[in-house]
Formats: sequence, structure tokens, C-alpha cells
Amino acid sequence: MKLRYRLPAIGLAATLLLTPAAQALTPAETLSLLENYYLDSIPEQVYELTDVKEMIQALGDPYTQYFTAEEYEAFRASLSDSELVGAGISLKVADNGVLVTRVMSGSAAAEAGMLPGDVITAIDGQSVAGMSQEQASDLLSGEEGSSFQVTYLRDGQSTTVTLTRRTFVVPAAFSELQEDHIGYITCITFGPDTAGHVLEGLETNAGQADHWLMDLRSNGGGEISAALETISYFIGPGDELVYMLTGDGSLVAQGSEHAQVTDKPLIVLTDAYTASASELFSSAIRDTDSGLVVGGRTYGKGVAQALLDSEALPDLFPNGDALKLTISRFFGPAGTSHDTIGIMPHLLIDSLLADEAAILLSGNKPQGDTSGTVRIDLNGSWYINLEQACSDTYREAFTQVLEALPDSIPLWKGTGDDWEATTAAALASSCGLSSYTHRGFTDTDQSPYADEIDLLATYRVVLGAGDGTYHPSETLTRGQLCTLLAQALNCKTPTGESAFTDVSMDDWYGPAVNALASLGLVNGVGDGRFAPNEPVSHEQFITILARLGRRLNLDLHYTWDERPQSAPAGYESYSSWAWDSVWLLDQGEESLLWTDAEDIQPAGVTTREEAAALTCSLLCELNLLPDLI
Repeated sequence: MKLRYRLPAIGLAATLLLTPAAQALTPAETLSLLENYYLDSIPEQVYELTDVKEMIQALGDPYTQYFTAEEYEAFRASLSDSELVGAGISLKVADNGVLVTRVMSGSAAAEAGMLPGDVITAIDGQSVAGMSQEQASDLLSGEEGSSFQVTYLRDGQSTTVTLTRRTFVVPAAFSELQEDHIGYITCITFGPDTAGHVLEGLETNAGQADHWLMDLRSNGGGEISAALETISYFIGPGDELVYMLTGDGSLVAQGSEHAQVTDKPLIVLTDAYTASASELFSSAIRDTDSGLVVGGRTYGKGVAQALLDSEALPDLFPNGDALKLTISRFFGPAGTSHDTIGIMPHLLIDSLLADEAAILLSGNKPQGDTSGTVRIDLNGSWYINLEQACSDTYREAFTQVLEALPDSIPLWKGTGDDWEATTAAALASSCGLSSYTHRGFTDTDQSPYADEIDLLATYRVVLGAGDGTYHPSETLTRGQLCTLLAQALNCKTPTGESAFTDVSMDDWYGPAVNALASLGLVNGVGDGRFAPNEPVSHEQFITILARLGRRLNLDLHYTWDERPQSAPAGYESYSSWAWDSVWLLDQGEESLLWTDAEDIQPAGVTTREEAAALTCSLLCELNLLPDLI
């Protein structure tokens, strides 16, 4: 990878939606900042506006934002430990009430002796059975100094205590020991206090924790320095933990010099709201093979913002106001961006069950007798106690783990003194997991690309026809191609009118076509038409995948700059606009194409199985999917 080091990006910032107020920054100053620092091209409309608020909105960038002094102070505070008023407990819905999952230090609940594991059954005499977490939390909230009663169960005994609402601190990250051997870190945001809290948890529980869980669910990001420091505690120092690419093509690598604190197995928990700096953390763990990522696909915010304020530019922001401005795209250690596409977990499961799945996967390696233990070899070896997995408490999470396992992952069941190969279906049957469903298709066995199709299906990159079939040998239409890639990229649904006269936003392929067109991955056929029902030729499909690769990966981005000026031998049959894309995907130690480039008929129609094969090989090559084939 060719890296050109220049001035570093300032950092990442979490997204915060605030109501704009009067601006101290002038329109002329705003335009100057945009021209000097903004990542993408500035729309012409911005130059015609004279109101800062309207100028920022016209960029169409949800992450660029002007802050008044008061808003900026609130934004900075959101990245640090925060103060709230209430009982000082975290809740989770349980069968007969709400389960207390954490009691904040110094809170009213802590003073009253409440503990994690208590089940609240009533608040002020009102039963909370059947309530949502939000409804129960509302009952606990109120004015500081007001009192209320809480009734809870512990070890079968009911206790009622009176609590007086008070201010308590919610740290940016906090740790606890679960199951007497699992260090569980909940990280809310990456801010000035985060790394210190994580380090404290690692050191406090070092003697007992043999596994670590890093819960990044609903973590919207924060500061890049905090994320990098926290990463290094788990993987050690490194100079290239993230790459930042600016609009002028400058590239800088950033890392951390902090020493590794623990070498115990790590599982990272993610969901659709895991974004920005927390995605940076997840990609670093994924790309360096330093742990397992479990849960939902992440948000897909792969752009970084600089905070332009009185510290950075005192002449422009003398009154405490600030501008949060998108200045770069960032890429993980493998040189791949997660912008739009997000981080795909090793095990893609319901994020609400990710903590239970991670606890299951944190079983200890058997010392001697392997009976009753399941071993999963996926980026390391992970051990599951079968009795625990089959219990009422964990059977739903275990079902999801088995469904999320690609077929190629070695799966073993202990026999006492050894291990024997088994399957997810066999384990589901032995536990009576009637809801277990294999994610593959029923009609791909005879396809030469069955493994690639099934891997995409396991990670829900392809969904098939909806009846368990994929129709691998059928021709791929332009509309179908867009739906396949939109699913693979996790594209956000666009709004507004369609860009093509023959595509309606109400068509099943309409949003996908327009999403890919807005990303510059597909073009129309002329006269404002897209021709969604026409077949996709091989050279068209390869060209589109090459565009995708160049967008997502630094190596392909720079390799493209070195393409020959004329078609090399073997590429002469391809159109002049296509041969360089074929050349790009045919480079490296192993071609990404599904067969030799010379054996592909450029004008021939692309089948659904060929499309799956190339999509799979590209995503695996870029480390967006585990390379398991």
C-alpha cells in the first residue's frame, strides 16, 4: 500500500442533533473554511446562500454542523462522564418485572443496598410486569429530592425500599465481573475519560477475568485519540491502526504508543447504532485478528470530522462557538473503509442477544475431560458449555450463534478425551432448538459457487427469492444487481424523486437503483433511462464491482492509478471502458474474478451465481467478510 504522510486529521466527533441558533461565524468565513477543509466538493448552491445555517444544510452532510457556545459546551460534555438525576440503576426487561443490571456508585439505589440481579416488581406500588424498559425508566425518573418506593425480589424474597432521587454520575465506560471470570466493559462513548475507565477496569479485574467483552452497542463514536488508546490496551502499540484520506488525496496513518494491558480473549458487541470511533475500534480488532465481533452490522459512518473552535482557530471562534466539519474518510488497518457498508460481525445475530451469546462463547477451555463442551474455531477457539447453552436462559442466544456460523467453520463436540466434528444442525437437534433455521438456500448444491452463495447468505448479504431458493443460474438484471449490491453495502434508503424516468421509487428495485447511482457505482443507459429489466453483461458487472472496490479499499484505490495505458494481452476482447476494471480485479496473488479473464465472454450475460462469486471474493479480499472459502 502506498502511503503519503502529511498533516494528520484532527479527529472524529460523535453526531449530535441540535437546534441551530444565531451564528457568530460569518457566511464568508464559513465558505473559506469549507473551501480549505471540507472533504467533498461544495455544491454550487452553497455559494449562492448568505445564511450560515442554510449553507451548512445545503452541503447535504449530516455530520457537518455549526455550534453556538452553549451547544458546543453540551456537545463536549456528551463525550465525557455525564450527570443524571434518578435512582442510579440500569434496567433490562425480565419475565416478572425489570432486572437491575447495574447500580451506579454513589446513587440512591446503591445507598439502599440494591444490587445487580435484583428484579424490580413494583414502583410506588404499581406493578412493572409487562412494562417496557422505557416505561419502567420513566417511573424511576423525577425531580431531584423527590422520593418513591421500589419493591424488588432477591433470592425469592421481596423487599421494599424508599429511594430519594439524587444526582449520580454515568461514566463514559465502566467495567464489572460477570460469571466470576468474564470482564464486561460497557463503553458509552469515546471521550476524554473513556480510556482511563477502561484501563481501570482491566487492571482491577486482571486477576479474575479470563475473557473480556467490550460492549459498543449504541456507542455513537467520539474522539479518535480515545479510541486509539483504548484499542492499544487490547492489541498493543501500532502506527497504522487507522488511515485518514482527505479530499486533496493526502493520506496519513495514525496509531497509539500505549502498551498492551491484557492478552485475554476479546469479544466486541455491536449493533446498528455502533458508529464512527466505535466502528474504528471494531475494525481494528477485526483486521488484526485480535478478537471476535458479535451482534449486528454497524452503522457505517466512515467519515471523520474536525472540531474547529477557539483552540484551533481563535480569530474565527472568539466567543466559544465552533464548527464540526467533515474533513476525511477513514480506513481500518486492512486499508478498507466501512463507510455506508458498516462492520460485519464475525457472528451476525440479533444485537439484543449479543451479550448472552458472548457470555456463552466465553467458556473456559476444558482441562482434560471435554464432555459437554462445544468448540468453535473462528479467529481462535471458543468454548461453549452445552448444558448452559441448552438452558432456558441461553437457548435463544445459542440458536442464533448456530445459525450465524458459516458452514466452513470447524465445529467440534467433546467426547471426553478428544473432539469429534459436528454440525450446527446436529447441535440444535440435541438441544431441541426447534426454531433453528439454516441460512443457506435449497437450490445451490449443484452450483460451482455454492460456498460463496451460502457465505453471503449466512451474513445476509443476499436474501434470495424469499422462499428459500436463490436461482443461481438465472440471468441477473440491472435492477436485481442494484438490490444485491444495496443489500451488500447496507445502503440507506434514499428520499425524493427517482433519478431515472423508467424507475419509480415505488418499484421493488427503485430505492436500490437510486442509492447506487448516488454513490456513483451505476449509470443510466442514456435519455434519463436506467433499463432495470435488461441483463447485466460480464464487463458491466466487473466494472461496477471495480468501482466499489476502489471506493472501499486503499490498495485498489492506489493500484488503479498504476493501470496500463492500453489493454494488456488477454484483455483485448473487452470494451475500451471495461478492460482496466478487469485488469484491477485480476491483479494480486489471486484473481478476484470467478474464472480466468480470458475465458469470460465480455458481452455475455451475468448469472446470479457469477454475481455472488465475484461479490463474495471482493468482500472477503477487503476483509469485510471473513475469508472462509
